[in-house]
Amino acid sequence: MNRFYGKVGYGESSEDPTGSGIWVDEITEQEYFGDVIRKARSLEQTEQLNPNISVGNSISIVADQYANANFSNIRYVFWNDVAWTVTEVEVRSPRLILTLGEVYNGPFPVPEEAP
Repeated sequence: MNRFYGKVGYGESSEDPTGSGIWVDEITEQEYFGDVIRKARSLEQTEQLNPNISVGNSISIVADQYANANFSNIRYVFWNDVAWTVTEVEVRSPRLILTLGEVYNGPFPVPEEAP
């Protein structure tokens, strides 16, 4: 079993601008320790030129209060320098088991501007 330390991205949907009917994810990131408990990879053949790479890895993180309260908002995990979409979250207190899928192509946190 390999150790894990990395960022987990949470997305909370909000209407932007208010009243527009357009909903966007506002992303925040938290860092966690854990273990990589499963490693797997698959290629999905599509009508595209290149197949989609998908991993079936599972990462077990030690959940804090924030993770337990917001596990349904987890969008991605940075693992091996790549953001991977979290396709499933299993609650096994005090841990969360995160199952990874394809490369994450959604929004990331907006960096704060320096004063």
